[in-house]
Amino acid sequence: MNAFLVLGLAVILAPGGLSAQQRDSVRSDAAQAEQLRTMIEQRFSQRVQQELKLTNDQTAKLRDVQERFGPRRRAVIEQQIQRRRALEDQMQPGVAANQDSVRKLTEGLTTGRMEMVRIQQDENKELGGFLTPVQQARYNMMRERFMNRVGEMRRGRRGMMRGQGRGIGMGARRQYWRGRI
Repeated sequence: MNAFLVLGLAVILAPGGLSAQQRDSVRSDAAQAEQLRTMIEQRFSQRVQQELKLTNDQTAKLRDVQERFGPRRRAVIEQQIQRRRALEDQMQPGVAANQDSVRKLTEGLTTGRMEMVRIQQDENKELGGFLTPVQQARYNMMRERFMNRVGEMRRGRRGMMRGQGRGIGMGARRQYWRGRI
């Protein structure tokens, strides 16, 4: 979703780019995407609060941690997605890959994984200040399952856009809203 937003903004800002109506449509899509992301995050937070039986104080502290670490995590995830796509482009059958580009992309993927570990470690230190070890472990498990489902939806949507079948986007969204994931 963020990649499309960045691409849309690049096209909007390019001279001779989109018409005013098309720019309004891209802005509307971006606003809808942000609204959907906010709704999903709120729903996830509600489920966490219920399942972990958090106090109001714990919930407020968790929200603060999520607001501070979420943007960092999303930025690294987006960078990793872009690196993987660029690497896939380099590794197309029948096309000679640029050795230097492949090396840099592979190193970037490793760096991104290490950054995600650092983010997780920093976040866990803070969570340990107000969640019990069991609550913290359950929260991490819930978030991991949630992120896996988001990844599946992205891959399904990307597959649909490439004409590779139906994907899983709407079905997974329905399951999420029904509380099954």
